[in-house]
Amino acid sequence: MPLLTIGAFARAARLSPKALRLYDRLGLLRPAAVDGESGYRFYDPAQLERARLIAWLRRLGMPLARIRRVCDLPPPAAAGEIARYWEQVLADTAARGELATFLVDYLSGRGSTVDETASLLGLRYAARTESGLVRTSNEDAAYAGPRLLAVADGVRGPGGDLASAAAIDALKPLETLAVPAGDLLGALSDAVGAAERAIGEIAASAETGEEAVTTLTALWWAGSRLALVHIGDTRAYLVRDGELFRITHDHTYVQALVDEGRLTVEEAASHPQRSLLARALTGAGGALPELSLHGAAAGDRYLLCSDGLSAVVPDHSLREALTGPGGPEEALDELIARAYAAGAPDNIACVVADVVGLEARQATADEHDGG
Repeated sequence: MPLLTIGAFARAARLSPKALRLYDRLGLLRPAAVDGESGYRFYDPAQLERARLIAWLRRLGMPLARIRRVCDLPPPAAAGEIARYWEQVLADTAARGELATFLVDYLSGRGSTVDETASLLGLRYAARTESGLVRTSNEDAAYAGPRLLAVADGVRGPGGDLASAAAIDALKPLETLAVPAGDLLGALSDAVGAAERAIGEIAASAETGEEAVTTLTALWWAGSRLALVHIGDTRAYLVRDGELFRITHDHTYVQALVDEGRLTVEEAASHPQRSLLARALTGAGGALPELSLHGAAAGDRYLLCSDGLSAVVPDHSLREALTGPGGPEEALDELIARAYAAGAPDNIACVVADVVGLEARQATADEHDGG
């Protein structure tokens, strides 16, 4: 079949010649031949399928760098990558929608300012890490402060230990950072960028072959709003009105198979690659963490944990421990006890935090758990 001119190929692919020239420069869609004298580009009709896929992905709003990755994957893997991208788009859209609603209410005078709300609610919290029964090192990290809750689970080895600590350290300046309500997610994204740079420095200085990779799940408190960042398989849960809700989605190979309908939840629980991460902080700058906003109310209880807890203690047991008597410290005692009763094959990192009214927090100031 004869080659097509750039104009004819552009019409067939529903792309502009300008776009084709850009994709050529980026190595995304090279012409089949280029005239040596005129520089005119010619395309093989067999390239139309790739061109149309690029056009469709651009209509989705996918960045060109990610489109190149998708186009180079076999079809099943490409489908999974597109599904993960759209999941991220929906999460980002939901977060922006929630933020837009908040701003409309605030600017219309129907809502409180962040400073006004902050005077009414606060946090009581506790954080702990424990080594698993068969582990000789602990790469998990946990932190809880007046405005920041975080857990991170590094890959095994010194690089993972340093990466998890660096990720949380990069977020700690948020404790004292004052930002407008509309800038919460932007400030949190900047802090994650600082974490990526710190991990990149660790990886650059590590011995050959040593990884510096970690998951990260953190909640940043601002008045009645909690800004969430999540990447990997550490998790965040909310207990509200006695019910347990998971507010994060695992970024693992096995979870992707479940999302695609190729595995059941029950099959995923015993899959040999259930801990293989699809997303994590690596220091390479290509991480795609989820960012979202959540409303908080007095009486809410939050749990952040590594998979050393969530992989061995089922949701109904987590709910029992979290709805039992006592404050965050007692809840941590019970959660960790249940993990050890289940064999504790992995290290455990946990944060438990209660949202309380100012009066309740003042009344228990002498016996709170660090908040």
